[in-house]
Amino acid sequence: MAKNTDNTLAGRRLLVVGAGGFIGGFIAARGLRLGMDVTVAVRESTSRRHLGDPALRFLTLDYDDPAAMKNAVADFVSADGNPARWDYIIYNLGATKALNYIDFKRVNYDYLRSFTETLKELQLYPDRFLYMSSLSATGPGDEKNYTPLTAGMNPQPNTRYGRSKIMAEQFLEHFSGLNWTIFRPTGVYGPHEKDYLMMIQSIDRHFDFSVGFRRQMLTFIYVDDLVEAMFDALASPDTIHKKYIIAEDRAYTQKEFRAIVARALGKGWVLPVKLPLWAVRLTSVIAGKIGKMRMKPSTLNPDKYLIMAQRNWCADTSEARRDFGFKARVDLAEGIRRTVEAYRKPGSK
Repeated sequence: MAKNTDNTLAGRRLLVVGAGGFIGGFIAARGLRLGMDVTVAVRESTSRRHLGDPALRFLTLDYDDPAAMKNAVADFVSADGNPARWDYIIYNLGATKALNYIDFKRVNYDYLRSFTETLKELQLYPDRFLYMSSLSATGPGDEKNYTPLTAGMNPQPNTRYGRSKIMAEQFLEHFSGLNWTIFRPTGVYGPHEKDYLMMIQSIDRHFDFSVGFRRQMLTFIYVDDLVEAMFDALASPDTIHKKYIIAEDRAYTQKEFRAIVARALGKGWVLPVKLPLWAVRLTSVIAGKIGKMRMKPSTLNPDKYLIMAQRNWCADTSEARRDFGFKARVDLAEGIRRTVEAYRKPGSK
């Protein structure tokens, strides 16, 4: 942790937007442990399973109705006992899968724009605003020499998800008066996360499915390390109007990932199954069309295919190390051990 983070943030007011997701519960819990006054912004339909601490304040927002959202925020900050303004806001709201680009844009860009404009109209700018983007916003990068992706490289996202995230980033860059910081984390995993859990469950059944025959380098960040980095960045005066890639400082092959998960599960053997890119692409197109017919985005879809097909996820985190002392303390072996332990608890599957 960066020096004096505890002392800097204790007693300060924090709003977590998008608190109902996998990462949001960890952010809220960490804020409380730091002694902060934590408000969590959720939809009416949001599960509060991981937001059970009675110390949390709840702000219910309808992101599809900017006027209603403005009224809800205004009513909240004017109510007796509630904070009149937040010192820090972590904006963790976003969609990682959607039926089409319009839905990605609506959730990842329009909601952010409406929310920040609400802050401006109500004169509720926080001291610091941290936006959770994604490494997918950067794009494929160098897939020949596997040069690590950097926060300063020219972003060329090839997915609808990545393009919507870049659109949101560019909006923040031109939004005057807001002291923003942008995080582009790599693949985030840990207890309660769903996508990597599917891979763990597959290996638990002795099968490991991967895509493509050319070497793929994968990077990861354990959820606790990501959340710790958020608060360290908020406490640092050197992170305003800057972007950071957040990842463990090494990359892994699929074989290494498989071996680590198998060891954590106590599996003696796992059969690797490599699927050709053309077959996965065809399947993703079919699955995507089925999802559209059912009006529910499928886990495998053309956008997800492009993410799976990307060979180079190597990441350079030197800017984060320089500006707020970032270092991932949980390597993949330890993080998977913790995740498997949570996965095996009764009622977690």
